[in-house]
Amino acid sequence: MNLSRRTWMTSSAAAAVAVLSTDSRIVTGATVADPVKRPGAPLLKLSLAGYSFNRMFAKRGTPDEIAKAEMSLEKFIDYCAAQGLGATELTGYYFPKVITTEYLLSLRAQTHRLGLSISGTAIGNDFCLAEGDARQKQLAECREWIDYAAIMGAPAIRIFAGKTPKDDSEDAAIERCVAGINECLKYAATKGVFLALENHGGITATPEQMFRIIEQVDASPWFG
Repeated sequence: MNLSRRTWMTSSAAAAVAVLSTDSRIVTGATVADPVKRPGAPLLKLSLAGYSFNRMFAKRGTPDEIAKAEMSLEKFIDYCAAQGLGATELTGYYFPKVITTEYLLSLRAQTHRLGLSISGTAIGNDFCLAEGDARQKQLAECREWIDYAAIMGAPAIRIFAGKTPKDDSEDAAIERCVAGINECLKYAATKGVFLALENHGGITATPEQMFRIIEQVDASPWFG
């Protein structure tokens, strides 16, 4: 089926109105996720996420694996600059297996020299896990990436919520997710890093699920 640009935009707008009308919270906004009110005209800076080249990157590779891959974070930064973008998102999956402060600072220096901002990074955490070593590892890795983001000068991290474990309830999973976000938010605030909850399947697959989480997260200027 072929759709003209006008037809597609019209149908998309109608669908958006239909969604908005079903949940007043989408219209009014949740307290902890209200957009920032800024003086002056809106300022939009385009950024590209490394995940756009997912198949071309080595995932947490060794130096040899990264050298053999079609894409590296350094090449990706160059690509973003060549496209005239204002920023680049350095997705966490494509960093080396061993991450050093020197490496993080080299990325920060490269982006600055090319006139780019690092808009953020992203991790694949799961805060729905029950208490235990696996959950503590997820929380520790989130704190670690908060440190990495601060070193790079990246203002935000896209975080996941996770998915309901087998034979568990969504209510329990959401409760643990909220607790995990709140715990990491306290640390993020000390480093000046925002945590941005991504709607990425699992317990964030629908607007209703997102609002259940957002409305339970402690009010914080470092969450969105």
